[in-house]
Amino acid sequence: MPRHKVREKGLFKTSLAGALKNVQTSLAMFGRDSGKTLSNIVISSNVTLGENKPADPGVAIWFVWDGMQVCIPVDRYMSVEGNLQAIHHIIEARRVELRHGTLALVRATFTGFMALPSPVGSHWSDVLGVSRSATTAEINAAYREKARTAHSDTGGSDTAMSRLNVARDQALKTRGAS
Repeated sequence: MPRHKVREKGLFKTSLAGALKNVQTSLAMFGRDSGKTLSNIVISSNVTLGENKPADPGVAIWFVWDGMQVCIPVDRYMSVEGNLQAIHHIIEARRVELRHGTLALVRATFTGFMALPSPVGSHWSDVLGVSRSATTAEINAAYREKARTAHSDTGGSDTAMSRLNVARDQALKTRGAS
């Protein structure tokens, strides 16, 4: 999908934590309403924690639903919370389709979201260049080293940085450090 060159302020009145909770709640409710399990949920952004006005506030969410790998990317708004809240509304729209349409309608709608693969096509240890038994400190050190060249500001790309962010998040989650 093409990236937005000019982003809107948006009228959402939610915090980052609130928008994230809204997305997580919507996903859980969508899974319940559809009777189909959602798995492999990844919420990804190129934003550094604590950065108030990021250059790239875009957010993407990947998940598997009813055998379909789905990606919903949004970078229309100036803030991460605005983009997360937009994803929340997109998921809620699928819930409306479930209530007033059919499962087939929702599958057809999600077909348009199937084009983007998950940012990590291989195991997190391969992306980070560490062993699968790496410590949290080794994971963080490898992430920082690779981020120096993966970041778009230093000659990398948004895709490379996103892949690296997801790998680090997955690694830390396996260590119980996320």
